[in-house]
Amino acid sequence: MNEHLVEPEARPRRPGPTVRTRVTEHTDDLERDREDRLATEEPLEIRLTSPGSPAQRVWVTMRTPGHDFELAAGFCCHEAIAAPTAIKGIAYCTDVDLTPEQEFNVVTVTLDAPADIGHRHTGMSAGSSACGVCGKDSVTAVLDVARSGLVVPRWTGPLPSPAVVRRLPESLREGQAVFSRTGGVHAAGLFTAEGERLLVREDVGRHNAVDKVTGARVMAGLSPAEACLVVSGRAGFELVQKAVAAGIGCLVAVGAPTSLAVSLAREAGLGLFGFTSADRTVRYS
Repeated sequence: MNEHLVEPEARPRRPGPTVRTRVTEHTDDLERDREDRLATEEPLEIRLTSPGSPAQRVWVTMRTPGHDFELAAGFCCHEAIAAPTAIKGIAYCTDVDLTPEQEFNVVTVTLDAPADIGHRHTGMSAGSSACGVCGKDSVTAVLDVARSGLVVPRWTGPLPSPAVVRRLPESLREGQAVFSRTGGVHAAGLFTAEGERLLVREDVGRHNAVDKVTGARVMAGLSPAEACLVVSGRAGFELVQKAVAAGIGCLVAVGAPTSLAVSLAREAGLGLFGFTSADRTVRYS
């Protein structure tokens, strides 16, 4: 055997978005064992480095593996850590002290200049798959970030009509491949004013899905600002915050918005729709 070959069991494997499991299904008249699929949930640590600055951890989130670099890029833009053009590279960390299981759970974002990440992102910053506010606890604080000059210019083009808005959740659902297999992830999608679906990303964390959408555009060299962002759940404050930071024209949610989400959307001039289905939608701003 060639001594340079690695045995299959020793080769690190990148985690996928789903994992197999065995389950027992019970109904009124049946009990059967079968295979099922679960949405993968693993931690992702995001580190930042720049010329003259060693890599440091700024955030840890629970996410569904896949599009990890997009998640990191979107996070940096939404949190006003770096402008899209300041991101020079993203790679999985190669620290020798990482275990094989950690190899694909740590990414390093390289910036072209040091970033002032402030107290919100230093030390042991961490979040669950349901948290994305990262310490911003007021509408004023988010608006300050939106005006900081680090975020992209706002969308100034046309917005979808209410008739188009009502069609968007179904179009989003058609792009949810992981949800179709597991029923356990959120989704976010970017759409034109005419209702064309540009891209969809899925994750166990609703805010992660939005980060991935913005990151996909940034890594493709495109502006994340577009007519409409559609999310599969409710419109919480953290999702409105990210939409504002990305320059989105309007946010469409399948579920309800919160009071703070509506306040921020109105202050920022973001169109906000909730309770959206083929039959109706409710506009809040």
